[in-house]
Amino acid sequence: MTTSYPSVDIVIPVLNEEVALPGCIARLREFLPAAIPNPYRIVIADNGSDDRTQEIGLRMAAELPDVGYIRLEQRGRGRALKRAWQESSAGILSYMDVDLSTDIKAFPLMVKALEQGAHVAYGSRLARGARVYKRRLKREVTSRGYNVLIKLLFWSRFSDAQCGFKAITHPAAQAILPHIKDNAWFFDTELLLIAEKRGFKLAGVPVTWTDDPDTRVRILRTAWEDVKGLLRLRFGGIPGVERPHKPRA
Repeated sequence: MTTSYPSVDIVIPVLNEEVALPGCIARLREFLPAAIPNPYRIVIADNGSDDRTQEIGLRMAAELPDVGYIRLEQRGRGRALKRAWQESSAGILSYMDVDLSTDIKAFPLMVKALEQGAHVAYGSRLARGARVYKRRLKREVTSRGYNVLIKLLFWSRFSDAQCGFKAITHPAAQAILPHIKDNAWFFDTELLLIAEKRGFKLAGVPVTWTDDPDTRVRILRTAWEDVKGLLRLRFGGIPGVERPHKPRA
């Protein structure tokens, strides 16, 4: 009896990653064939690089049958993910950061969670069983505080909004992506909040995560943009979710 597995797209959003990109693709191509039975494709989503990232991405896409490349002139990780996921016909859409700070051994667990009925799977550094190494205190405090703030504002149940390690079914992506307004780092939080409030099933996967000392994320600036995004959703409403009407006096 033959079992059919949905195809999987693994998107790697990149901005000026000429150094990290070749190693990332090599590690994934070595890992994925034995890790998942699904047919897969790795998609490099270049959002405005002005180093050799484009040259390297185009060369790998031409030489490697399981690697694709798309180019956006405008920057923004969220914008790159929207483009890659909306253009894909794969049954499961996913992404991970190019630095592979999240151990890719957790990736099959995300795929399995979707195959077992979840609509969105996310890596969690705060779930039971997760391991975090070498994380700087400022990032740890900021991340935990941010996730507490989400729970206070929205009574959400997911444990980690910001881990760059997520997967979603194709139908769920088609329903959710048009409602996501953010094109940068808040994309992840908006995705999870819209999914949860619209009744999609979320599955958190505990991950092993190692801080990248060369991260491009500006912590305080990104945190402020995230807080502004939360306030937009809290007081402006979550797209696709009807706000309760106030009772008439």
